[in-house]
Amino acid sequence: MKLAGLKSVDNAHDESVWAAAWVPATEARPALLLTGSLDETVKLWRPDELSLERTNAGHFLGVVSVAAHPSGVIAASASIDSFVRVFDVDTNATIATLEAPPSEVWQMQFDPKGTTLAVAGGGSASIKLWDTATWELNATLSIPRPEQPKPSDKGNKKFVLSVAWSPDGKRLACGSMDGTISIFDVARAKFLHHLEGHFMPVRSLVFSPIEPRLLFSASDDAHVHMYDAEGKSLVGSMSGHASWVLSVDVSPDGAAIATGSSDRTVRLWDLSMRAAVQTMSNHSDQVWGVAFRPMAGAGVRAGGRLASVSDDKSISLYDYS
Repeated sequence: MKLAGLKSVDNAHDESVWAAAWVPATEARPALLLTGSLDETVKLWRPDELSLERTNAGHFLGVVSVAAHPSGVIAASASIDSFVRVFDVDTNATIATLEAPPSEVWQMQFDPKGTTLAVAGGGSASIKLWDTATWELNATLSIPRPEQPKPSDKGNKKFVLSVAWSPDGKRLACGSMDGTISIFDVARAKFLHHLEGHFMPVRSLVFSPIEPRLLFSASDDAHVHMYDAEGKSLVGSMSGHASWVLSVDVSPDGAAIATGSSDRTVRLWDLSMRAAVQTMSNHSDQVWGVAFRPMAGAGVRAGGRLASVSDDKSISLYDYS
């Protein structure tokens, strides 16, 4: 398995690029890359030439997260202005605006069926679930507090940064500032258990598309962990980055993960070896987002694409084969 650089766009945004996600292809157009930036805009890019399709304004502060509906028809952007904007990908018409109290909108993800948008609730120590048919708030999943807070627990250590759905949509994982990962049963809106092993913020989570119990986490402790999310066990720990791991994504064939780090590199990891097999040094500043393009067929690797975005304002696109 390897990555080969295809294209980079310098100054893709006017400020740091903090978020990236792929919008699935529709019958009318190919998959598009969605990026969100501190410059308050969301941009849509055509693969493989990374030509700019459109720029969406509408936020008043930096965009911290972007997410695409599995249909490819709608997408969402979340900003430090505490608003989530849901929009039509092809027309940019606003479909809904979801409001939250300050510092309660971080990462978000649509569930695999597209019926629910999960938003990591930051300082509220919870995940908000929004119904995508009505845009009403369906449920709030709260992380239980420890019975006896440690004297060192100053401030809100359960600040929720990251969120991920299991491939069947039955489980939701969220990562917190204190390094804990919480697993919820979505149908029952019930907290199940914590996954432990990280001691610094968990900024990114993703489930394997092939092994639905397998969860990958990226943390400021410079490690990437593999968990059995049902069995509560740490299956593996991978290190190699020289600093915080800010983003992790898993390849559509489930054989590799990619990570982005504040050490300015993107790494490709072979999961059978549990080791980094390649380091890409395209970026000159920390890499906030990595995202594999979803594949039309499961288990196919040919024509794979990975995108990375950085504080250096650039986007890079790689071939994954």
